Amino acid sequence: MLTASVMETASAAVQQTAFPPPFVREDALVKLGDHSWVIPDGGTPRVPNVGIVVGSRATLVIDPGLGRRNGDLVRRELTKISSSSELYVASTHYHVEHTTGLVAFPPPAKYVNARVQETEFAEGALAQAKAFAARSALDAELLSEVVARPTDVPFDREHQLDLGGVRVRLLMVGPTHTRGDTVFFVEGDQVLFAGDVVMNNSFVAATEQSSLKAWLAALDALETWAPRTIVPAHGAVGTGALIGVNRGFILAIQARARALKAQGRTADEVAATVQKEMQATHPTFARINGVAGAARAAYAEAP
Repeated sequence: MLTASVMETASAAVQQTAFPPPFVREDALVKLGDHSWVIPDGGTPRVPNVGIVVGSRATLVIDPGLGRRNGDLVRRELTKISSSSELYVASTHYHVEHTTGLVAFPPPAKYVNARVQETEFAEGALAQAKAFAARSALDAELLSEVVARPTDVPFDREHQLDLGGVRVRLLMVGPTHTRGDTVFFVEGDQVLFAGDVVMNNSFVAATEQSSLKAWLAALDALETWAPRTIVPAHGAVGTGALIGVNRGFILAIQARARALKAQGRTADEVAATVQKEMQATHPTFARINGVAGAARAAYAEAP
């Protein structure tokens, strides 16, 4: 018979296997350009690719991770590449693994945020944090401080940050993955921090609230910047060709959903059919549930 301690150890091991610790990696900085860096997520769920852009006057952190512990780690990492006293922090979207590390960056660090994203955080972050916290005691600990912080530098759709010797263009492109999705383009380096708007070896994470028309318009806008390097919210860094790849997926899903709707199929039937078909042609891709969301969005927008 298993003792209580052995059973507890086995249970902890199973939990760890199911949910690896969601920590930003230390000593993993990768330089993408003269001013652009990323801390890759290492394939760990609930960990974003953290972006750092360093100018002569100021530094920008993009997606500071899940909770204070990860935010503190990001702060330690950025001191290895930046001595700037002025600091900006921003997120690609409101989800808690992209925003709650902000608590480790109190004023005078300046929080830059699209107004729509700020509203989304107020409306949905606590509920998402509760769902994440239920996964493990560690997640609950990391999410013990989910607080809304007033935005220091708000904007509606576009904004530019001059960090000294490098300029970053911010563009709110939603409703795509979320209503307030924001991308960051580092001029000169031609590096695009794309959040969940452009993914690599993964389907986009669409929901019924997404607009495929808005998504395609966003991809068109990003393509005009001609990025050489694209950093998705999660997964491997890729090239500018990812824009065309993602456009192809969205157009295929959109066309198939419209055709099935024209045949009189219901939204549920369309979502199930398109998801099954796309999974069959891309069996190794992540976020298959995003196909169903995209199909539903396409169904809603179809004539």
